[in-house]
Amino acid sequence: EWIERWTETGDEDIQPAHAYILVYDICCFASFEYIKAVHQLIVAKRPPGSGKVPILIVGNKRDLQRCRVAPRHNVAALVKRSWKCGYIECSAKYNWHILLLFKELLKTTGCLASRGAHASACLQGGLRTNRCIIL
Repeated sequence: EWIERWTETGDEDIQPAHAYILVYDICCFASFEYIKAVHQLIVAKRPPGSGKVPILIVGNKRDLQRCRVAPRHNVAALVKRSWKCGYIECSAKYNWHILLLFKELLKTTGCLASRGAHASACLQGGLRTNRCIIL
C-alpha cells in the first residue's frame, strides 16, 4: 500500500541523501521484496542531477540464521551484481556488525577518505562543509 502511494506522488517524496540504507529481515521474504521495490523507486525517481547516491542493503536478524528464507550468498550476489549496491548482514539484537555497517556507510559517502580522521568527526561534519545527516 505504501509503495503504491509513493509511486503516485512523484519525485517530491525522495529526499536528497548522501546514501540510503535499506534494511530487511533475513527471515521474511516479504521484507526483502519490499526493499527491492523501494530500491527500484529510489533509482527510478532519483531527482535529476543528484548523481549516483550509494545504497547499502542490510540483512538484519543474523542471529536467527537458521530461519533465513534465502541463502546469504544468493542475496549478496543479487544485490552486488544486479543492483550495484553494498550488502552486509547484522544483528541489531546482539549489536553484531552494527559498527561495521556504519563504517561501510561512511566509506561509501567518502567520509573516511581522509586517513587518520576519526569517523565521528566526519559524521558530525567536522571535516566537511556539507554535513552528513543520518535519519
